[in-house]
Amino acid sequence: MSAVPRVLLLTPDYPPVRGGIQYLLGGIVRHATRVHFAVVTFGEREGVVDEDGVRTRRVRIRGPRGASIARLNAAGLAEIRRWRPDVVLSGHIVAAPAARVGGVPFVQYLYADEMVRRPRLAAFAVRHAVISIVLGEHGAALVRGAGAAPARIRIIAPGVDLPAAPATTPRDRAPLIVNVARLEDRYKGFEVLVRALPLIRSQVPEATLTLVGDGRLRASLEAVARANGCGDALRCVGGVCDAERDALLGAATVFAMPSRVPRGSGGEGFGIVYLEAGAHGTPVVAGKAGGAMDAVSDGQTGLLVDPEDHVAVAEAISSLLLDREEATRLGQGGRARAERCAWPVVVGEVEDVLLEAIGR
Repeated sequence: MSAVPRVLLLTPDYPPVRGGIQYLLGGIVRHATRVHFAVVTFGEREGVVDEDGVRTRRVRIRGPRGASIARLNAAGLAEIRRWRPDVVLSGHIVAAPAARVGGVPFVQYLYADEMVRRPRLAAFAVRHAVISIVLGEHGAALVRGAGAAPARIRIIAPGVDLPAAPATTPRDRAPLIVNVARLEDRYKGFEVLVRALPLIRSQVPEATLTLVGDGRLRASLEAVARANGCGDALRCVGGVCDAERDALLGAATVFAMPSRVPRGSGGEGFGIVYLEAGAHGTPVVAGKAGGAMDAVSDGQTGLLVDPEDHVAVAEAISSLLLDREEATRLGQGGRARAERCAWPVVVGEVEDVLLEAIGR
């Protein structure tokens, strides 16, 4: 083993592209202290660059997705042979083939949806990985279903950046509901949330809903709000910078994302944004389904409700808009949970797994 253990991260998902997996894997590399990372991933330009002290080999996406994935695996295998890492961290099951034949142990990160949509590849990954890392009990159940032995599964929650302690509490804020997600996946419950808005306004007339993120669903959501007489209460701000997103999370009375698990999907793997809301002292309303149940502690950091029932969603949100003391209590619980998932804590757990894999 190298004096400082070498870890090659092989993944199609990595910053500067935005997304939950990108945020997670980028944070691990950025905060690692006991291992030395190199990265093979996609990028707009082909080549090897030094990105903040990390050797990063970028593979340009060209042609069909499958062909690009094959080229990513080929580049990963070449990097394994050139750099000779002590362990490979496969950031997605599509990277498992190169990790498997590279001749060094590998650790597999798994989330949820990919295990349901690509069961054969997921089974291949967990069968050959020394250890599989999942984000919560929802993912662990899926990995066990894919054939992983329980002794080779590790549950590690995602990391989160902690802002300064919230300057205000929910009782001080205007009645603002915020959701942060790309407006692409219906399972995140955007339409249920918009359909709940008239019922919320009947209890709290000044309540507004801000959707942070853009995507193909935006126009239809705005149309639903107008049809329900709440067009003026819905604000779609599109994609924003991190500072503006954080400001909105900090200003919100409630963060709401009633995700569900539709047939043929793994649903929410965890939902890092639930932790991010909690880090700002903002209570959460989430769907009682999938990985959201790992991210949100019902009655402690937020409320879990039937994600298919817009009436239940409206009642939960309204209760927190009307009872600011309860909202404050849940927000404080969310902050405490986020502190337990601060990057130094989470990355330390990931490094423990990587070192264990090397030892095996």
